[in-house]
Amino acid sequence: MSERPLLLSGKTTFKARALLVGDRLDLRALEEADSLALTPLTIDVEGGIAVLYRFGAAVLFGVDPLHEAVILMRLANLISGSYLSPEAEEVLIRVDPEAREGMRGNTITIRSIEVERLQIIADVLAKSVVLSQYEAKVSQNIERIEPLATDLERHGRISGKPKEMLRHIGTMLLSEYMMVGRVSIPEKPEVLWENPALQGLYNRLEDEFEILERHTALERKLNLISKTAETLLDVLNNRHAIRLEWYIVILIVAELLLSVYDHFLR
Repeated sequence: MSERPLLLSGKTTFKARALLVGDRLDLRALEEADSLALTPLTIDVEGGIAVLYRFGAAVLFGVDPLHEAVILMRLANLISGSYLSPEAEEVLIRVDPEAREGMRGNTITIRSIEVERLQIIADVLAKSVVLSQYEAKVSQNIERIEPLATDLERHGRISGKPKEMLRHIGTMLLSEYMMVGRVSIPEKPEVLWENPALQGLYNRLEDEFEILERHTALERKLNLISKTAETLLDVLNNRHAIRLEWYIVILIVAELLLSVYDHFLR
């Protein structure tokens, strides 16, 4: 970790803004440059400091909108699956050596500006924007499930062509695949292992943004989506099985008719 003075040193208030810019960020090129810290990657940028995550989040401290646009342009070639409208979360950081560290309203209070404290804030904000994106995608999938469940309740079957049902299943499974394993939400940031004194600040921010509660709610909804996908596959398999049975019955009847016809001809 670099010991050089931070660009934000001497400031008493500044903004922190988290952006989920894409599916992945390839940070290898930036890791080779001079950085403030590597886990997560923390670097000096125009006007302030950036904390960058491989799962596609960038948290900017003390960066105004003009410089933010410049930074995002610099990152563009490193982004895989970039988003046209990134999820964003913004808070005000206030520095007060005498105050209790934590969050009130939309302001996070810290006692001093250090890389480790900024990484704690960045971790929570980055997880929050990821959860926001997941919540939106899961809500869309739940909306797709509702009419299917209504069909099943009213008619005892699910209407729609096999291709449409397979498309529903594919969309649900793809969303689940993208959400599982992208980032471990409940996992504590590595910086806490070397700085246990910051555990209190992390816990208060985690509670304020309801990180664990939102993650648990998402897991329940993902389980519902997974079970729905299984049900749709069962329905499709049953349709194919019934159709195959009818084919067999028709062949048997046809064979019987041919046998009877042949018998009468004799």
